[in-house]
Amino acid sequence: MNETAAPFPERGFHFRPKLAEVFQGYSREKFLPDLGAGLTVGVVALSLCIGLGISSGVSPAAGLYTGIVGGFLVSALGGSRVQIGGPAGAFVGLVALIVAQYGLPSLLLCTMLAGAILFAMGALRLGNLIKFIPHPVTTGFTCGIAVTIFLTQVRAFLGLRMEHEPAEFLPKIAALSHALPTLHWPTALLAAGSLGLLLFWPKRWSRVPGSIVVVLLGTVAVAVFHLPAETIGSKFGGIPRGLPAFAWPQFDLEHLGGLIRPAFTIALLGAIESLLSAVVADGLIDDRHDSNQELMAQGAANFVAPLFGGIPVTGVIARTATNVRSGAGTPVAGLVHAVFLLFVLLVAAPLAKDIPLAVLAAVLAVVALRMGEWEEFALLHRKPRGDSAVFLATFGLTVVFDLTVAVEVGMVLAAFAFIKRVADTTQVHAMTGEQAALGGQGHEPVKDVPKGVIVYRVFGALLFGSAEKLDRIIRRSGGETKVVILHMAAVTAMDATALNRIENMHAKMKRHKEHLILSGPHTQPHFMLEKAGFFDALGRENVCADLESAVARARELLGRREIHRT
Repeated sequence: MNETAAPFPERGFHFRPKLAEVFQGYSREKFLPDLGAGLTVGVVALSLCIGLGISSGVSPAAGLYTGIVGGFLVSALGGSRVQIGGPAGAFVGLVALIVAQYGLPSLLLCTMLAGAILFAMGALRLGNLIKFIPHPVTTGFTCGIAVTIFLTQVRAFLGLRMEHEPAEFLPKIAALSHALPTLHWPTALLAAGSLGLLLFWPKRWSRVPGSIVVVLLGTVAVAVFHLPAETIGSKFGGIPRGLPAFAWPQFDLEHLGGLIRPAFTIALLGAIESLLSAVVADGLIDDRHDSNQELMAQGAANFVAPLFGGIPVTGVIARTATNVRSGAGTPVAGLVHAVFLLFVLLVAAPLAKDIPLAVLAAVLAVVALRMGEWEEFALLHRKPRGDSAVFLATFGLTVVFDLTVAVEVGMVLAAFAFIKRVADTTQVHAMTGEQAALGGQGHEPVKDVPKGVIVYRVFGALLFGSAEKLDRIIRRSGGETKVVILHMAAVTAMDATALNRIENMHAKMKRHKEHLILSGPHTQPHFMLEKAGFFDALGRENVCADLESAVARARELLGRREIHRT
């Protein structure tokens, strides 16, 4: 994500938050824009933190704790000037599933494990490796997460009466279908009106967050018209004032093994989300973030937030963009945003009990609609079938099962698609006599190739997906062929499987008293063959710099055969 970073991990531990840099020469003139931006994004984050806490299967207070503790640490320790951290819609389905399967204490431990993984990734300078996550995988699970968020809001949006709402997709669909006859029209109309206002909120009023306007109007409407809508107070008993006491989470050791996979998924998703957000922020403020420092900050935030009852934290694109548009220039704006949320929690928490859940459902429904990259479905027919299959599989598995399974399967499918693509681009052309002299198809001509000599030109990477093409040489060698020249000047890379195929080829030809000559191996293939000791086994005189010298060596070998015959 950081384009200026070295392609290989740097040595040594480096920890330097952006906040430390901006404090050099920080002034009142810089603070005032940060103050205004922090207060604005704090207002936006207020309803989102509460709503995401509810939709994640925990409490609204847990969402606020995450925004306060996690948001503060991301801004204080991060590698971006304007990144805003907090709870994110990307985690909703996964968090709800972990809570349903293992309970809240295990979720807190899982988040702390993810924090440790993220910090280790940053400390080991692995920030750039996130860019190797294929685009179809990221877009697939992003759209799947959006559908998951939307489904979690159907109950509150329609005011359905349900004793228990399953976290899994198929049981959830069945439960929602059975509960449809209990649809509460006042609640549904309130949610629909809120949704419409959010979708069509005038752009000229964009400085006033539509989500806050909807929450305020919805709360007033319920109070004035005495609408029988479910609120935070009636559902959760309100939001307690103040942060919870610091406490290590209690957990069952039997469940620890089952938390490793979701912890890695939280870490991977948090890394992708935060670094994508940082890249977007770079474009908005013409800056470069430190991806490794950002990962360490995300790790610290995810480790500490659960100690105060928080859930997974990541950098959030929408809140970060709001921060920039509001005039933020340094991480101080993010600190102000976290302090504002703390002020609300300490002073105005009792007022939040009257917020209708239907309004929060509308807010999160809009979040889901805007986070999904829906245009990807319309472009499927224009993209390679392998990439389309990876996208659809990741999307479907995210919705039907969970994000952990989706990312694992999506990465495996993407790897297979990559292997096939590499194999398809690797070519092996055989040329003898007149064919070699004429050249063609991009091949330079080779004159005077003796009878009994065949030249194989290899183009592309010889990896395990394409190495089987060398088997053709093994099958075709024999008969009148006495010398095989394997021209490798256009081989960009090779792996152990290709090495094994070449060793087998040499062994077979040696048994049949035939000869193998390597022509033009360079760079990575040359070093690999040298290290494996193959040059010594083949005979260094049979490793030639170019085709001309390889043909000359072939004539020499054929001459020796004639001498031995006579």
